[in-house]
Amino acid sequence: MASRRDFIKISSLGFGGMALGLTACDLFKQTGAALKGGASVFSRVPTYCEVCFWKCAAWAYQNKEGTLVKLEGIENDPHCHGRLCPRGTGGLGMYEDSDRLMTPLIRVTENGQQTYRPASWEEAFDLIERKWKETINTYGPESMALFKHGSSGDHFGTLFKALGSPYSTSPSYAQCRGPREVGFYTTFGSYINSPEPTDIRDTRCLVLIGSHIGENMHNGQVQEMADAIDKGADIITVDPRFSTAASKSTHWLPIKPATDLALLLAWIHVIIEEGWYDKEYVERHTVGFEQLKRHVRNMTPEWAYGITTIKPEQIRETARVMANASPAVIVHPGRHVVWYGDDTQRTRAIAILNALLGSWGRRGGFYFPESKSLPSMEHPPYPKPRWSWDMVMGDKYPLAGSSVSNALVDASIPGMVDEQYRIRSWMVSGTNLPETMPDKQQFLKAVEALDFIVVVDTMPMEITGYADVVLPECTYLERYDSLRSSPGREPSVALRAPAAEPKGDSKPASWMAKELGKRMGLDDFFPYEDYSEVLDWQLKQLGTSLEAMKKVGVKNYERENPYLYMPEGVDWPFNTPSGKIELYSSTLKQYGFDPMPNYVEHPQAPEGFYRLIYGRAPAHTFSRTSNNPYLSDLMKENALWVNPKVAKLWGLEKGQKIWLKNQDDVVSSFPIKVRVTERIRWDSVYMVHGFGHQRKELTRAYGRGASDTEMITNVMVDPIMGGTGMRGNFVTFILEDPKEIG
Repeated sequence: MASRRDFIKISSLGFGGMALGLTACDLFKQTGAALKGGASVFSRVPTYCEVCFWKCAAWAYQNKEGTLVKLEGIENDPHCHGRLCPRGTGGLGMYEDSDRLMTPLIRVTENGQQTYRPASWEEAFDLIERKWKETINTYGPESMALFKHGSSGDHFGTLFKALGSPYSTSPSYAQCRGPREVGFYTTFGSYINSPEPTDIRDTRCLVLIGSHIGENMHNGQVQEMADAIDKGADIITVDPRFSTAASKSTHWLPIKPATDLALLLAWIHVIIEEGWYDKEYVERHTVGFEQLKRHVRNMTPEWAYGITTIKPEQIRETARVMANASPAVIVHPGRHVVWYGDDTQRTRAIAILNALLGSWGRRGGFYFPESKSLPSMEHPPYPKPRWSWDMVMGDKYPLAGSSVSNALVDASIPGMVDEQYRIRSWMVSGTNLPETMPDKQQFLKAVEALDFIVVVDTMPMEITGYADVVLPECTYLERYDSLRSSPGREPSVALRAPAAEPKGDSKPASWMAKELGKRMGLDDFFPYEDYSEVLDWQLKQLGTSLEAMKKVGVKNYERENPYLYMPEGVDWPFNTPSGKIELYSSTLKQYGFDPMPNYVEHPQAPEGFYRLIYGRAPAHTFSRTSNNPYLSDLMKENALWVNPKVAKLWGLEKGQKIWLKNQDDVVSSFPIKVRVTERIRWDSVYMVHGFGHQRKELTRAYGRGASDTEMITNVMVDPIMGGTGMRGNFVTFILEDPKEIG
């Protein structure tokens, strides 16, 4: 039976016909030629990077012809200190990409087949206006949901709040960082947020437990980690893979996957039993210590050894290293911490360990970040929705601090929620949901049930094939955007200004949101003709102006809160029910969850299968950069790390192409090359996320490597906050093309 909403191959309909074909070498030649002409040929425009969430501030340089030739970090930017990572310098590839979307597209049926036709903005907005008004008139604005990522989400978030929709979600919460936010909040009464307030530059010991700094390329943290190593800091890396961070470590603990919580509890046991905890800090600032002491009494290194395969002496030695560095020690909260469904409790154990070591609010541990509050232009009050996502989900995920993307997918499927609360229409901006949402079948059920989908993107990613209307967004180098005001040691504000005209008929999200708002009768929520007016007004309230910021790019401010760290000998107030750090969480207890973390054994691999572990590469960010003409030159496809013992057992050789099959008999669409290496445990395999694209329109990424998301069909949802645990999947190998063997 044919689907009501076919997955459409956009073909060449959305492209501008640019035959660029640029590579990283072309970029360097182009830049080198410009440099020979002397620095005077350059002009520069400030921006901040959109390739990852770190948002490093940069100068975009133009030559005398107005061509963009390079990106360079801004010296006084606290995010990058004048140095961009490979992704940041390759940001020009987003602008140059010949596969970019260039015109609006509308889904039509021709000769019984669904396809897209190019459309004008007027036509696209006419259709969106009509469909949205039909939905709102029939079901209410509460039946519309926004899935967003990146800066465009600010503008469409305003639009959806003005419409009266309660549904605005960033998949990064449930698919990445949510468990750590809840784990730390229920302990310290503070969220971690981004960038993390880790005082790495002054630490004496950094513990990375599944946190791949250096491959995630969190720029400021990578630089601080290098400085800390130069100053003699100990690095402890816990990972079943010998990662880049592990190669820089004084201690590498190649843990058995799915047992991290047992190791953390054993560390807590040792630090308490040996009296290595910060006694004055614990006595003054915490509650629940005696309960915690009783709780971990039997969780010895010997107990953990049988679970983790980490030897007791290694557990004790690394606990001693942490204690000797206290309070200048960081057990890093990590990022992409959705693993096994008990992830809030695992990050709770990380928070508790930091509390025992006295690192929260201490130099070399965690500092108290501050950001600059940005003024808002006057607009009418937002209408109050008749219901919200948490009301719809009932008792599910009671401690979620944000709307949960997978819950909104569920709420779009008939029978999953009360019919009156069902979501009927989506807008998706800047997030490739088929490669982001871990349960593909659930995603497809939702897509099939929806009445209308609008997708905003710069590229023909997989999500665009499910849209009724595709709107081409210009890249971050071609637009004004919201001011960057991120928390840090000191407040800072960074400007993004257009360094080039938008290519084709692509437009900025600020313009789209305003135009759609106007059609929906919401003009007063968008009090500007051009978004630069908003920026100029805001900056003048902050004591500067748009023209002044164009000259400097970044403005740093003095802290208003004098306390970067807690003053010693003071009873510091914490935003918890007890007013103290809660080693025993009264909030978790109130909602029926374990007030202290417990290790629970997770399923192990069936015979002949290996746990699938995935991660990042310095050259790429998720699936959004694998088609970038500059970054794909650095890494064109992923490979599967396989231990030599396993390779010998299967007769696998370096570079051999194999297909993967998971525990639910799902077979990878494309093969992946084998990398035989001692850097991975025998019970696991590893691959970089973001490859194996199925869109032929992505000419550099199509069919390159395999997709880890395709193999993730077993999703273990965290009952506390809704995070999607994705590391309970196992794969085996198919040595011949499955299509040929039937």
